[in-house]
Amino acid sequence: MLDLAALRTYLIIKTLFGYLMLSYVLPLAIALILIAYLAGKPYWREHQRNKIKAEPFKKEWRKILQQRMPYFRQMPADLQLQLKGHIQVFLAEKDFVGCNGMVINDEIRVTVAAQACLLLLNRPTNYYPKLRTILVYPSAFIKRQSKVTGGIAHSQQVTLAGESWDFGKVVLSWQDTVEGADIPDDGRNVVIHEFAHQLDQETGRANGAPILAKGQNYQAWSKAFLAQFQQLQQQAINGTPSLFDYYGATEPAEFFAVASEVFFEKPQDFWAKHPKLYKQLKQFYHVDPVHWA
Repeated sequence: MLDLAALRTYLIIKTLFGYLMLSYVLPLAIALILIAYLAGKPYWREHQRNKIKAEPFKKEWRKILQQRMPYFRQMPADLQLQLKGHIQVFLAEKDFVGCNGMVINDEIRVTVAAQACLLLLNRPTNYYPKLRTILVYPSAFIKRQSKVTGGIAHSQQVTLAGESWDFGKVVLSWQDTVEGADIPDDGRNVVIHEFAHQLDQETGRANGAPILAKGQNYQAWSKAFLAQFQQLQQQAINGTPSLFDYYGATEPAEFFAVASEVFFEKPQDFWAKHPKLYKQLKQFYHVDPVHWA
């Protein structure tokens, strides 16, 4: 009887020990697997992106670039090659959705991707990490906006060519996208504008202070931007001509987006009139469009 009791006790203790070990080891194993996944994910993602870039760039896409994007013909050969790689990754990772009867095709996808990826050249990039979907309307779209004035809520309809949301979407008018691409020197480009917002929104809500490049500092950035922002506000009030669209005077986030449009589309004028601000954007975007023409 003593031997049977001892055996029963041994089995009970062994079972309890097994449960205790399982309750300790299993969470630890799960935690280690999760840590390994999180640590390895960026390397796996980079590996996948390099595989995509190594694929031949489609001839049909090259024709679209030549037809729809005058910037491409002006860019140095190394930047052209780099841009094509970015386009391939962008199109592999982002979804396009047509709205109001818009049918998405490669012309739309490549035209949008090419302009969006201009902002990523020569920079460490995670390809607009918050962005998942690009919504495309045939033309300018209507949105209802609400605001409070004097404690009273007002609602009004506004017509937009584009919009960048901070939770995974960019909305574009195809008509305005095409016009922005076809006229590369008027300082207006809705895709550049909205994707500049996406860069700004990587730190939260857009505020005109995106994550700066290595070697830049926010003091010099703010000084250059604030001076020109305030000047634009005064020009908008007085109705005096400006290199920048008056829309940029509404808030710092919009000024950053407007300045980005002018940086890529009218670089010579920008450099001549506002060299300090141009220098900040040149450092931020790691390109110098002055030398593209």
